[in-house]
Amino acid sequence: MELIRQNKNLLLPQRKMNWQGRPEWFFNREYTDTYEQWYEGPYKRAEVWQKKVITQLVEADGRIRDLLEFGCGTGRFTRWWHEIGIDATGGDISPLMLSQAKDLFSGDLVMADSHYLPFKDQSFDAVAFITTFEYYKNPIQVLQEAARVGRYGIVMGMMNRNSPKFIRRRVQQAFGKNPFYITARFYTPQSLIHLIDKALKGRSYKICWSCTGLPKWFPIQQWSLPFGDFFGLYIQFQD
Repeated sequence: MELIRQNKNLLLPQRKMNWQGRPEWFFNREYTDTYEQWYEGPYKRAEVWQKKVITQLVEADGRIRDLLEFGCGTGRFTRWWHEIGIDATGGDISPLMLSQAKDLFSGDLVMADSHYLPFKDQSFDAVAFITTFEYYKNPIQVLQEAARVGRYGIVMGMMNRNSPKFIRRRVQQAFGKNPFYITARFYTPQSLIHLIDKALKGRSYKICWSCTGLPKWFPIQQWSLPFGDFFGLYIQFQD
């Protein structure tokens, strides 16, 4: 698989508004072109706490020097990893998102399907999925691919089903007001761990997680209870 910087013909020209007629928002330029603006606006505070949670989980391992972030989108988190001393490579299936990432991110990018990662075994210290795992059609296969490519662990940042916002999103979706979660599958820490145990049967690992995305008025913004709009989870391989 060619890296994006080596083959720009993989990307859609500006006039193309949708990729292959796919319904997912990340294949529709109406939504992808404003993705970065959304992070700089109403989602900025949430992003700060998400990064704090992810940092704590990854730094607790101490072995992660490089990683592959898949579902990297415009490279929002991919550009951030170096701030905590990690060299990142980004990957995504959406040429619309990668069209922006290639202009915003100075590292390597690859266009591919997460179900079939185009890398050799243990190519990276870790593989990361930040608010993208919810969209995978075969999550067990994706986890198995990540475990094959990641040497020490898998980093996951997830939208939490145990959140009032989950109900709001589904109500909005029912009335055609929210196109972002039509194909999304939401998890709790417990349901994700159940899936991980099924996908990684036979492997030796430990799992750590922490929740954030709590209301601004709440006295704390991070805790070990499975409630909040976002949770970070780290699978640390021990074999």
